[in-house]
Amino acid sequence: MTPRVLGILNLTPDSFSDGGRFASVAQAADAAHVMIAAGAAMVDIGGESTRPGAPFVSEAEELARVAPVIDALGGQVPFSIDTRRAAVMAYALDHGASLVNDVSALTHDPAALSLVAARGCGVVLMHMVGTPATMQVAPAYGDVVREVGDWLAERVEACVAAGIVRTNITVDPGIGFGKTLDHNLALLRGLRTLGEIAPVMLGASRKALIGKLTGAETPDRLPGSLALALHGAATGCAWVRVHDVAETVQALRVWEALRG
Repeated sequence: MTPRVLGILNLTPDSFSDGGRFASVAQAADAAHVMIAAGAAMVDIGGESTRPGAPFVSEAEELARVAPVIDALGGQVPFSIDTRRAAVMAYALDHGASLVNDVSALTHDPAALSLVAARGCGVVLMHMVGTPATMQVAPAYGDVVREVGDWLAERVEACVAAGIVRTNITVDPGIGFGKTLDHNLALLRGLRTLGEIAPVMLGASRKALIGKLTGAETPDRLPGSLALALHGAATGCAWVRVHDVAETVQALRVWEALRG
């Protein structure tokens, strides 16, 4: 199975690789159209940076960042909403979103779980230790694949108990979210095991682990990102969440052809 590509559209001033990239709503909307034309199945719109050490963003500010772009798209582009807040989820779902991508796995906002259940949309549950501000402070695990897997399995069952359809759930191991390089590598090697819980989304595009492995400390980490996307494909991931849509789609098409 070739994974679907989720294109990243960060509407933030401080995301590591593309913060402040879009000076206007029109530029952001155009970027979404370009990603779909390049082969993305969906565009993931986010208004809060969740990079390590990211500062707090109010609900009002987050909504002010994403709402104008969602409005500009006018339902013409398939999109998901990358948020921890129920109010932002609701706005996006009211305006055409079909998937909620929550780095807190619906634990941050008490209203999120019931909202997603009521709307019947898809949801991505990501594993994260603490908050973006604290997650990289000495993360420790005994067996990271087992512990992350157990936590995600518990969240899946909690969601099902709350009324979310099991087949609407995807899990994300949270590469770089409260993990060291060794933890990230172990999780990447264990993607098939995590896939036994639910379909997996791999979000490793331009992540710091590429720089740590290769010395590429700038945001331009395309070759490493493509290697990770192809690894996700080879280990059965359902989705790869990426910044570089056209390049990733091309790599996946060649990989798919080689498989026959």
